[in-house]
Amino acid sequence: MKVTAAITGVGSYVPDYVLTNKELETMVDTTDEWILSRTGIQERRILKGENQGTSVMGVRAVQQLLEKTGTRADEIDLIICATTTPDLVFPATANIISAAVGATKAFSFDMQAACSGFMFALATGAQFIQTGAYKKVVIVGADKMSSIIDYTDRSTCIIFGDGAGAVLLEPNTEGFGLLDQQLCSDGNGEAFLHQKAGGSRRPPSVETVANREHYVYQEGATVFKFAVKNMADVAAQVMERNHLTNNDVAWLVPHQANRRIIDATANRMGVGPEKVMLNIHRYGNTTNGTIPLCLADYESQLRKGDNVIIAAFGGGFTWGSLYLKWAYDPKPVSELV
Repeated sequence: MKVTAAITGVGSYVPDYVLTNKELETMVDTTDEWILSRTGIQERRILKGENQGTSVMGVRAVQQLLEKTGTRADEIDLIICATTTPDLVFPATANIISAAVGATKAFSFDMQAACSGFMFALATGAQFIQTGAYKKVVIVGADKMSSIIDYTDRSTCIIFGDGAGAVLLEPNTEGFGLLDQQLCSDGNGEAFLHQKAGGSRRPPSVETVANREHYVYQEGATVFKFAVKNMADVAAQVMERNHLTNNDVAWLVPHQANRRIIDATANRMGVGPEKVMLNIHRYGNTTNGTIPLCLADYESQLRKGDNVIIAAFGGGFTWGSLYLKWAYDPKPVSELV
């Protein structure tokens, strides 16, 4: 009997502070209309306070996940945290999260693939379920992008926000769960989207800080072109390989990078807007947080057996698509109170 890895629950967390387009108008030369027309973003959440790292949001997302699924922390076998903004160079943010939630029997590690990281981590975690090695695997997608954004650079500061989501993977023998994947990368994309300093090539120094090299650098037009083509193409390939038509797909879950990229991907797949999960207007691009935040926001609309296509594109370049069959119906409101 074939074992697949099914998502059996989702959790999420976004910070309280809302950074609106109107507030950004007071910080850089931009307008609410300009931002909205080019990105689809109205506001984003920002994690404020001293010593508040990505793990703070990851912990809250996992705690909600455990509560909603009735899972004890000591039942978790593995935690993978997909993040581009780890609390520290080491230890892994996943280690910090596992300790904070009391996952004493889990091993944990981080995965870094920029905006594709959560999708890559989901595919990786699924392998541990499919081989029979583990029964409960938690995948976290979390980023505090505000920590690496230059709020004097209007081309990037309007895009990104902070947030986290988490999913529980468990074995399934009924044909639900992750059924196919196409994951890709091209290191030549480094030139167009990267952080110039802070790693081993250019460690932090007075010079790198003075030159403002610890922020996201992006050549927007090039990234946009690559993202539109690759994210759309790979999602279409996964559909074709699994003989899925646009009518068969219940939901497209696209990385929330830019509304125009999302629309282009949906058009390439022939999927109407009513089937596209969209929350970029509320959160902006939370990098590894976008896909699990979408799943959390739309959980009440998902139905057991729904065909779901996930697609993402990130710096590196990294991109890919997953096909999964949703494994559970939403709980009645009475059970959630």
